[in-house]
Amino acid sequence: MTTAAYELAQVNISRLQAPLDSPQLKDFVDALDPVNAVADRAPGFVWRLQSDSGNATDIPVPGDEWLIINMSVWRDTDALTAFMYQGQHRELMSRRREWFERLSEAMTALWWVPAGRRPTVAEAEERILHLRAHGPTPYAFTLRTSFPAGPAEPSTGPNVLPEAEPASKPVAPDGVLS
Repeated sequence: MTTAAYELAQVNISRLQAPLDSPQLKDFVDALDPVNAVADRAPGFVWRLQSDSGNATDIPVPGDEWLIINMSVWRDTDALTAFMYQGQHRELMSRRREWFERLSEAMTALWWVPAGRRPTVAEAEERILHLRAHGPTPYAFTLRTSFPAGPAEPSTGPNVLPEAEPASKPVAPDGVLS
């Protein structure tokens, strides 16, 4: 059995419509522990950001107290996609407009990390900002436009997209709750 040199990091930042303890978000909050438990057992799952509470809803996102973060590491895009579009997670994704604002800018990004290294919130923010500025590149990409595992440097030039691997799976328009 060979060990992969790289694993897939993903970040998803969402803006709440109401406080986490509000009746409007009760179904979402009640589903966090069960969905996280499924993720933890999912084939290809490696790691997820969490505080002592067992989830990441109380980890601050700089600049906006209404933002919450979801960050995890997976074996590859196939493992992440398989988890996203099944069971209770899929059901929650279908209800995301009840809980989160619709945002026009990218709030989800993927990138490859050396196996065993865990991304930070600051790194995740940097990847999202890079994706917004340059579109999908090997440094920060989406499931719709993904790139092979490997090292990548930030783009410094104009928004020029290198050839990407075609996405073979459906992707939520904004990736909320990915």
